[in-house]
Amino acid sequence: MRDAAVDACTAAVYCSGMDIDGFWLLLECSARETTGPRQRIQWLEHRLSHVSRTDIVDFQVHLDTARRPIDTYAMWGADSLIMDGLCSSDGFWYFQAWLIGQGQRWYQLAARNPDTLADIPAVRTLAGRRRSQWADAEWPEWEELDYVASIVHDQVTGQEDSIYDALAARGHRSRSAPAPADPVWDFDDLTEIQRRLPRLASLFPRQRYFKA
Repeated sequence: MRDAAVDACTAAVYCSGMDIDGFWLLLECSARETTGPRQRIQWLEHRLSHVSRTDIVDFQVHLDTARRPIDTYAMWGADSLIMDGLCSSDGFWYFQAWLIGQGQRWYQLAARNPDTLADIPAVRTLAGRRRSQWADAEWPEWEELDYVASIVHDQVTGQEDSIYDALAARGHRSRSAPAPADPVWDFDDLTEIQRRLPRLASLFPRQRYFKA
């Protein structure tokens, strides 16, 4: 049932369904209308609770699909550089969700060339500061985005983990860890870092675990 105070973002999904444009619209509206990642999750949960079960599942499918072009060693190396070489598989997985959360424009630019992460305002604000100085809301990770559709689907159906049956019925399987297929490279090789990521390297000079 529709909420009497549905906003334009949710109304657009009502009209067209959760197509790829609706997916990006919800993500970008959540950024404009809230002040941090926790508030964005609450905003998304509320909006998704007012669309159909099919739309909720579509949201998860679009999120999983958006990961594929950025689930690469090329991107993992860029994330590792931002994190000064400390980037686990879990950290990279959460980074992917964070990058998607930056919106379609920044996502598409970075997917084509990870060095363009240097243009994203949320990345630039981290440059020149120790990680200990980053606020929790600034960290380039957004683990919670992965769970938002599942949580809402459970609430709507009253059944735990119900979204996975719905995804399986479509022949879709959500992954929970990176699985890059492009060539591996040494994230600690300074020469390779400079060759692949010159602009990002100027913002985030490596301080540890590097090879000269």
